[in-house]
Amino acid sequence: MEVMEPLERAHIFCIVHGSIARGDVSSKSDIDVFVPQLYPSFTIENALRMAGLRIGRRVLVQATPTYLIKGYIEIDERRCVSFPLSKLRTIERDFYRFGGEATLDILRKKARVPGVDKRLMLIEPTEWGHVESSIIGREDEVAKVLGISVETVLDRVRTLMRRDRVGRTGLFIERELSPEESFEAVLKRIADGNPAVRRRLRELGP
Repeated sequence: MEVMEPLERAHIFCIVHGSIARGDVSSKSDIDVFVPQLYPSFTIENALRMAGLRIGRRVLVQATPTYLIKGYIEIDERRCVSFPLSKLRTIERDFYRFGGEATLDILRKKARVPGVDKRLMLIEPTEWGHVESSIIGREDEVAKVLGISVETVLDRVRTLMRRDRVGRTGLFIERELSPEESFEAVLKRIADGNPAVRRRLRELGP
């Protein structure tokens, strides 16, 4: 909430996703606040600075040549704010709903939401805890519970099962910014020299 409230004051909608939203959180859980709409990066950075939050590393990331291009702003070792630098496809937006996402209003109500963890277990909150169940073979049902497409559920199952078999692979792009650089300027330089990035930006607009 300390990270999300300054964004809300700047009229920037954001969510938190994963175990924080589901409630199956541990002392080692990271907190990734995500801004699901396109905003100039300086408006996000200014909102955080005005609240007295320290801006650490800033990194531009693209997991694969066809995937969403994102900016990451590290607040500290456990907290970061991420945001899109290209328009999201529906399946990319649903990725966050798949893992469970909570708005600031949900956090204020101390409520939790259903979502799927990295073990492909559906976490469904109850009054005193949560119920866990495998999603394998129940993709249609899980899609309805989470309000997302079956295609998204199947895609995440394939991705996470492959990760279990072969481990994490490297990122297509991971570029740390210097203090004087902006995300947009760095993205333009990368796109000028990288046809795959240009194609991704052309597909869905700037």
